Amino acid sequence: MSKASEPVTVRILDREYTVGVEPDERDGLLSAAKLLDAKMREIRGSNRMAALDRVAVLAALNLAHELQQIRTDGDRRDREVARTVGAMQRKLDDLFDTPPA
Repeated sequence: MSKASEPVTVRILDREYTVGVEPDERDGLLSAAKLLDAKMREIRGSNRMAALDRVAVLAALNLAHELQQIRTDGDRRDREVARTVGAMQRKLDDLFDTPPA
C-alpha cells in the first residue's frame, strides 16, 4: 500500500508553490527548494528585473552540471576502488596459491 501524498508549500524567489509529496520525502523536498531558491537568487543577483524563466533555466543548468560532475567523480572513484580491490584480491590469491616452503 502506498503512502498518501501531502501538500507542501515551498517558497522560491518570493513565489509560493504547492507540491504533493510522500511524507518521508518532505524534508528532501524542502531542502531541494532551499537549494534552488539560493541558486536562483545567486544567478539573479541584484538584477531584480531579470526574467524569471531565464533565471530558472540557468539555475537548472548549473544544478544539472553540478550533478553530472558528481556522477562523473563517483564513477571515477568506483573504478579506482574496483582496481584497488582487484589488485588486493590478486595479491591474496598469490599468497594462498603459493605452496609452503
